[in-house]
Amino acid sequence: MTTRRPALGVLMVVASGILFAVNGTVSKLVLQAGIEAPQLTLIRAAGAFTGLLALSLLLRPGPRRLRITVRELPLLIGYGLTGFFLVPMLYFVAISRLPVGIALLFEYTAPLFVALWARFGQRQQVRPRLWGGMALSLIGLAGVAEVWGGLRLDGIGVLAGFSAAVLLAIYYVLGAHGVRTRDSLSLTTWAFGTSAVVGLLTRAATAGTGGWEPLGQSSGGVPVLLLCAYVVLLGSIAPFLLVAGGLRHLPATSVGIIGMIEPVLAAGIAWLTLGAGEALSAAQLAGGTLVLVGVAIAETARVRAPAAEPPTAPDVLVDAGSRSTGTVSSG
Repeated sequence: MTTRRPALGVLMVVASGILFAVNGTVSKLVLQAGIEAPQLTLIRAAGAFTGLLALSLLLRPGPRRLRITVRELPLLIGYGLTGFFLVPMLYFVAISRLPVGIALLFEYTAPLFVALWARFGQRQQVRPRLWGGMALSLIGLAGVAEVWGGLRLDGIGVLAGFSAAVLLAIYYVLGAHGVRTRDSLSLTTWAFGTSAVVGLLTRAATAGTGGWEPLGQSSGGVPVLLLCAYVVLLGSIAPFLLVAGGLRHLPATSVGIIGMIEPVLAAGIAWLTLGAGEALSAAQLAGGTLVLVGVAIAETARVRAPAAEPPTAPDVLVDAGSRSTGTVSSG
């Protein structure tokens, strides 16, 4: 049995949060170069699937880890489609139209939907503070959107962010079922594989849209190919593995709360790198704080039964990297 080392777990989760946070800005630079959201989703999925497949084959028990049954196919397809294709694609749409920090805040409301599902869909016991947490998050979102002056945010960006949150919640629920029969690495590998296949089919269905010429260009002074390599290696594979490792040393709720450094860091990094367009007003900063506090309260309001091994997430992402256990990422 693995010896728990809380300090190491904290270090791993913080490191994953930093990598995910930087990934938001890197992804936005790729999108600004002319790569479209479905294309970037495909690049991310195909690259991550290749890397994780190689890792799965190298680590014990090798190819046996990847065996699947016909009964598992619906779960694997649904898990990969929601959390590894639709969530990151919608997140990419959101950050192309909204400041990175705001897009992440909308996606970070996913645990609220999970808590509601636990309460009303599964009839699980929840603590009364759930409702206080939800109220704080809603007030915070109103501050982020600055609703008193009319909706000042891009409508499509907001819709994409909220849609990503709903799909991320579905991904959490599916992931909770998936880890009952599969280990985190094989589950994540096949999920990325599903996302890559869907991305290829989407690409074939929309032939002629979104060329690959931007891959040979630069964005923000950095070659787009190098930025894409970050999205795959340091924005997807590495943080997912770090979160999975962190979950072996820390409770899932603790991992989720520590992971909330991501939107804070992501907003700061985007502002420093991309300029004034990423800056948040005082009201938006206050609202964002309320959203994160509310989500943390709601997340800790759930009464959970002991779980075996939690899944690793997307960035989506998301994941933006364990989502059924409370951690969130841009994927």
